[in-house]
Amino acid sequence: MGLVTTITSGIAAGLRSRLIARAGGIDLTRLDRVPEQVAWPLRRTGVDPVPRLGEMRDRDPVFRLASFLGLDVWLVTGDAEAREVLADATSYSTDIRPYFGRSGSADGDIGGLGFTDPPEHTRLRKLLTPEFTMRRLARLQPTIDAVVERQLDELTAAFEIDGQVDIAQAFAFPIPFLVICELLGLPDDRREHFRTLASARFDISSGGMGTIGAISGSRDFLLREAARQRREPGPGLIGQIIREHGDEISDFDLGGLADGVFTGGLETSASMLALGTAVLLQERELWRRLAEEPGAAAPIVEELLRYLSVVQVAFPRFAKQDVVVGGHRIRKGAVVMVSIPAANRDGRVHPGDRLDPSRSSGSHLAFGHGMHRCIGAELARMELRTAFPGLARRFPELQLAMPLQELEFHDMSLVYGVRSVPVTLGGAVDPLTSRAG
Repeated sequence: MGLVTTITSGIAAGLRSRLIARAGGIDLTRLDRVPEQVAWPLRRTGVDPVPRLGEMRDRDPVFRLASFLGLDVWLVTGDAEAREVLADATSYSTDIRPYFGRSGSADGDIGGLGFTDPPEHTRLRKLLTPEFTMRRLARLQPTIDAVVERQLDELTAAFEIDGQVDIAQAFAFPIPFLVICELLGLPDDRREHFRTLASARFDISSGGMGTIGAISGSRDFLLREAARQRREPGPGLIGQIIREHGDEISDFDLGGLADGVFTGGLETSASMLALGTAVLLQERELWRRLAEEPGAAAPIVEELLRYLSVVQVAFPRFAKQDVVVGGHRIRKGAVVMVSIPAANRDGRVHPGDRLDPSRSSGSHLAFGHGMHRCIGAELARMELRTAFPGLARRFPELQLAMPLQELEFHDMSLVYGVRSVPVTLGGAVDPLTSRAG
């Protein structure tokens, strides 16, 4: 998540008033584009960060990016410096509500974990943490297995009809979407409406304003769902929190937590599955290993997470006091942004700008770091470790229908992705045989 998500999420929640920044107010509804001096770190060359990002990191891993909306914006691009900022729970705030005309309220302000500080963040995270323990997540593995097999069957049928399939839409999106629906406990009759809201919430090529309707729609849906399950608790996360905590949590906070799970778990996992498949199809030895070696998935997934770094920037930090990072004094009130792709390609930690699962240790920042580290990291790993091998076993001869560099990537997005990944089938194994493997 980045500064633009911060802005658009606030507006989408209903605060279409004037942002009260320290330097004065500004009407964000008139912001029709993001200035290039702030947006360029979000650009990519195919799956790689733009060369300028690496060049600036190698010159100085902490630098002043711009002055935007009256605030100094700093960009951190080195691994060590990124960890220092992300682990510092006292020098920075991620709570953006003081910048808006009114603070948290049940009629549409910003909620969830990403935009809160302790003690509120601590209280909310404690509500979610039990739902994301390995023991509770293990109960979702049969669901993940079934969802992946269903999508593989649909791919097989689609290949028989058309001979070409879009992996992004037919495989990468449905898997995390259906798993999240199961996790949240959304009834079947409400999932189709929810699906229509689960669109490109992160594309900021038009200044971020194009995402407002999608953000507002899905958030309103989950607020209403929290209120509905207050009366009829479902079997998933929303109902479980209601049963365990009752009136300790408001519908607004519960809806915000659910929206955070949706936001953090859908677009990111879908992008990883789509981009990861496109990259793996260029790495035939890795594709073969996924199909044939049961233990190959874990290191390959970890290295893909580092290499692709689909979450482009961490939640922005607002300096609560003067702080020194990488030898630079960052003044109180400045915004500090951490570039995840740049840090995960830092040659001081990850030598050689290439995909190499043999060196994977899981020591990357793809899920963030510190108290705002993604709470659903293990769920994402479960999905990826199930989906990639399943796809490789079912379709060992899968091929991209066009060169990787010709795919239509998102031009400028907070969660990086690709609009479609057309593939053709060079050969397939029998579905029953693939399941037995």
